[in-house]
Amino acid sequence: METLNTKPISSRLRQRLSEPAMLHLTQRLIAIPSENPPGNQYEKCARVLSDELDRIGFAEVRREGACVLASVGTGPRTLYFSGHYDVVPAQSRDQFQPRVEGANLFGRGSSDMKSGLAAMIHAAAAARDEGLLKSGRIGIVLVPDEETAGPRGSRDLDARGLLARDAVGMLTPEPTGGVIWNANRGAISLRATMRGKAAHVGRQFEGVNAFERALPAMARLMDIKKEVELRETHQNITPATARKSILMLGGRVEAGTNFNVTPDFCSFTVERRINPEENLEEEKRRLRDALEGFEIEALQEGAAAATSAQDPLGVALSRHIASLTGTEPAFEMCPGLLETRFYAAYGIPAFAYGPGLLTVSHGLNEFVPIRNITQCAVIYALTAAEMLR
Repeated sequence: METLNTKPISSRLRQRLSEPAMLHLTQRLIAIPSENPPGNQYEKCARVLSDELDRIGFAEVRREGACVLASVGTGPRTLYFSGHYDVVPAQSRDQFQPRVEGANLFGRGSSDMKSGLAAMIHAAAAARDEGLLKSGRIGIVLVPDEETAGPRGSRDLDARGLLARDAVGMLTPEPTGGVIWNANRGAISLRATMRGKAAHVGRQFEGVNAFERALPAMARLMDIKKEVELRETHQNITPATARKSILMLGGRVEAGTNFNVTPDFCSFTVERRINPEENLEEEKRRLRDALEGFEIEALQEGAAAATSAQDPLGVALSRHIASLTGTEPAFEMCPGLLETRFYAAYGIPAFAYGPGLLTVSHGLNEFVPIRNITQCAVIYALTAAEMLR
């Protein structure tokens, strides 16, 4: 692909992209406590986003359940800008009162990823207004439930055939902290419960100890853990110890009702994070076989995925990041799930890059550097211009 002469275009985009407008939208979104779980105030958040899309002239703004879809440009080829508006639960209600301190915007979702939504929406509008979309369009996909693997969001759109139509690629503004995520781990999250029968400790022979019944399975899982955590991904991820596959036991554990009563239940979670080289169905089968006799509740499931860093979309994105920031970005694997997986499953190149910082996301003092919002918007607009000219 012939490279784009970005200097004059970048200058025009910087003038067109209004930092106050993107900052204001981010602040309005932060003020909506769209916590997931349980899924609070999705309707209000979706309405604010729909109104903003209407205000700046997007075509075909529509609702699909809790999702908001829109587009700019024309033509059969679509580059998707996709992001989520749900946030993890706050540690303090003050986190939903956005505040600017110096060069940073604080608040729940500022980094992950309401600032990214503002950047990608305004980037698409700027690319349209500068006449940069010559051979296609930008599709906007705004979804909830990303923090819980997408049942009312991307997973629902995918099941209804509304995702990845005519796609040349997908970008999502996750808080990547300056790198590009071109791969993600898969996840299998289970809650296993063994049942027993309660009895007074002095007459425990009348009861059935659920904790003791669960112990052999825990030992089987520990054997699996020892084996899988010797595996390492070939994807780039730092530090080197993060290359290992993951099985975590007991993130949440409950049993019985009191110290002097035979426990009538024993429940614990199993968290399996698989590398792209591993098979989701095979790993799921191994866990379920080890938990034979348990009641099993699936809390989360998602496939691993990877896109080559040499894909034209990745090359263009990397070049424009380097041009705007002065730093060549590394390509790395995200340590968790990414919604890029829904697109990669169809062979569509998909990358994550956003204004936020993973190091502060989900934390008490979550923030985003304000200048990163504008910078990300320019990068997205330039990348779209190169892919759709």
